[in-house]
Amino acid sequence: MRKDTKNWLEMAEYDLQTAEHMLQSGRYVYVIFMCHLSIEKTLKGILTEETSTIPPKTHDLLYLTQKTVIRFTPEMLDFVGMINNASIATRYPRDFSRLVSSYPREVANDYLERTKGVVRWVRQDFRLRES
Repeated sequence: MRKDTKNWLEMAEYDLQTAEHMLQSGRYVYVIFMCHLSIEKTLKGILTEETSTIPPKTHDLLYLTQKTVIRFTPEMLDFVGMINNASIATRYPRDFSRLVSSYPREVANDYLERTKGVVRWVRQDFRLRES
C-alpha cells in the first residue's frame, strides 16, 4: 500500500473515532460531520491507491464513489447520498437550533453505524491490505 494511501486511511480512522467521541459527548451534529469526513477520506484513500495520484479536492461523496472501481450496494449508495446532503447543512447551517434538533442521538448513532459499514466495505478491498 502506498504511503499516501495509508495516510488517508489513518485520517479516516481518526475521524471515525472522533465521531464516536462526539456521540458520547452529545455533540450529534459533529457526529454527522465527522462521519462524512471519514467516508470522504476512505474514498480518497482507495482512489489514491487505484490511480497513484492525488485524489480530487472535493467533499462530494457521490462524485468520489463514481470515481472508484468499488461497487457499493444500493443501500450504501442511498446512505452516502443522505450523508452527502447532510454534510452541507452541518458545514453551513442556516438555522443552527433547527439543525441540532434534526440530529438527535438515535439519528447520529444510526449515521455512525452506517458509516462504519461503508468504511468497512471499502477497507476490505485487497489493495488496502497492508503488506
